[in-house]
Parts: sequence; C-alpha cells; structure tokens
Amino acid sequence: MTEPNSKELRRRHPIPPKDGFGFALLALILAVALWLATGWVMWLVKQTMTANGFQASWADALLVLFALLPSGLLWSALRSLGQARRARQALQSENLIAARVHSSEAHTWAWFTLGYVGALVLFLLFVLFFIANNVAVGRTFFQLELIRNSFGLILQAFWVNVVIFLFAGVFSLIWGLVVAIAKLLPGKPAQPIRFIATFYTDAFLSLPSIIVIYLIGFGLPLTGIGFFRNLPLEALAVLALTLTYGAYMAEVYRAGLESIHPSQWAAARSLGLSYGQTLRFVVVPQAVRRIIPPLLNNFIGMQKDTALVNVVGVIDAFNQARIIASNDFNLSAVTTVAILFILITIPQTRLVDRLVERDRARFRQG
Repeated sequence: MTEPNSKELRRRHPIPPKDGFGFALLALILAVALWLATGWVMWLVKQTMTANGFQASWADALLVLFALLPSGLLWSALRSLGQARRARQALQSENLIAARVHSSEAHTWAWFTLGYVGALVLFLLFVLFFIANNVAVGRTFFQLELIRNSFGLILQAFWVNVVIFLFAGVFSLIWGLVVAIAKLLPGKPAQPIRFIATFYTDAFLSLPSIIVIYLIGFGLPLTGIGFFRNLPLEALAVLALTLTYGAYMAEVYRAGLESIHPSQWAAARSLGLSYGQTLRFVVVPQAVRRIIPPLLNNFIGMQKDTALVNVVGVIDAFNQARIIASNDFNLSAVTTVAILFILITIPQTRLVDRLVERDRARFRQG
C-alpha cells in the first residue's frame, strides 16, 4: 500500500490560515507611535507659531484636530487585533472557515492601518520641512501676503498660457491628422509624401520643445520675411508648439488608424467608397474614439510646455512670476503659478483615467 503524497495530505488536512496576531500587533504599535509623533509635531508647530507672533484660536483648534487624527488608526489597529484573536479561537475549536474569515479581516484592517500610517508619516515630514529653520521654507515658497498681492498679475498672465494652449491644441490636432494620413498613403506615387511625413515626425519627436520654441521665436523674425517678422511672439509660440506636438499627435493618430481592422477598409472600398471617403466616414471616426485618452495626455503635456514660451520673452504666468520673484527675492509667486497649473491639469488627468476605465469596461463587456 503506497503512502499518500503531499497533495493528498493537503486535501485530507487543509492548511490553516496564517496567524495574523503579530501583524496586527505591529500595526497597533506603529499607530500608537504615529499618534505620539503627530502630537509632538503639532507641538513644534505651535511653538513656531508663538515664536513668530502668530496667535489665533482657530489655528490652535486646527492643531488639536490634526493631533487627534491618528486616533482613528488606533481603532482600526485594535479591530485588526480583535479579529486575529477570534481567528486563534476558531483554530482552537478547529473551525477553519471561521478562522480564515477572521484572519482575512485581521490582515485587511492591519494593512488599512499601515497604509494610512505611511500617508500620515509623509504628511508629518512635509510639515517638519515646512517649519524647518524657523519656517524658512514656508516663507520662501508660501508667503501668503505676496501670493495675495501678486495673484491678479499672475492670473492675467496665465490667460496667455491658456490662449496659447487652446490655439496650439486645435492646430496640432488638425496638423497631426494630416501628417498621420500622409504617412499611411498607399502606393508608390505617395512614397515621397510618406518619406517627408516620416522625416518630420522623427525630427520633431527628437527635438526638445524648448529648442523648437527658441529657434522659431527668435529665428523666424531674424529672417526678415515680412509675415514672420510682424507676427507677435504668442503666435510664434503657437506655431512652435503646433509643430512639436503635431508630431506626437500624428503618431497617436497613426496608431489609431492602424488599429482598425483591414476588413473595415476592404468593406468600405467594396461598397464603392473612395480612399478619402473611407477615411472620413469609416476609419477616422472609429480611430478617434480609440485614441481620445492618449490625445488628452498629449494635451496635458502641451499645456505644461506653454511655460517654456518665456524663453522668447512672452509674458506668461511663469515669466511674470519670475519678475515678481526677482523684485521680492521670494519664490511664492512661482508657487502660485504651480498651483494654477495643478488646478487645470488634475481634472484633465482624472478625465483621462475615467475614459480609460470606460474603454476597459466596454472591452470586458465585448
């Protein structure tokens, strides 16, 4: 009679769940340590505020509130410890199903505690950095009076970035589609056009945006050609960004067009549609729906690169902030620019994530 192998033994005797008591205890210890550390950091903040002559009852209440925040983690850690204890009791009574349930709950609450402990540790490190050297960091980057006084000028200059971004975005969308179609033109007669389109995309994908902006912003007016010499700097910046991001858009369009199954092309042509009609009515509409998320990502990149137009003298938000920073020897105005870019970029990023998730849901549903 043969001895049972390891698989048969596991089948006859199921493996009990891992004991989560030690993990839960670790989470509790770290939660307590964080609670003490938070109180100490808030005390340091209070001492710094008093040393700088800042006294406000609402600020004291806010510090107390922050000091009490880790108390919720103590509750989650204790709940993890309780579930681990129940898992042990279930194992002692040989109830493996209940033991697995309680052990899973213990690990879940322990990981929940550790995750928020890590997040709060990062927050406390930022607070310590902010108040370091008698709030030198806070005064350098977050001087509220300077932010308030310069906000109007920076917001007015920020509209220059927005206008450049909107015009360059529309033009690069159109130009990128033209280049992508040129790269996909069939037949030998279109070979020179395909070569030029490929060379253009390869060249501008290799060039940093700041170099293109510098060459066009300073170079074209120096040529003495009347049209370019009389163009405002903002228009030259739009041209530079259109040429740069037109190459990125073209590659995104090309990927979308090539993702359409050849049967779509063949079916459209068999119905008597010309090559242009096939692109317009069949292929391009399907491709655009597929490439909206990467197109929006390129839009976000272009939006941030509008800050580079300061190299040619455009008074955009960043250039205006630099002037204010040079006059006041403080970078709080530049922080205002950063906040403005964050406020208009994060919603677009979340929109891209939502569109990607929607496409994945459609794909999973078939």
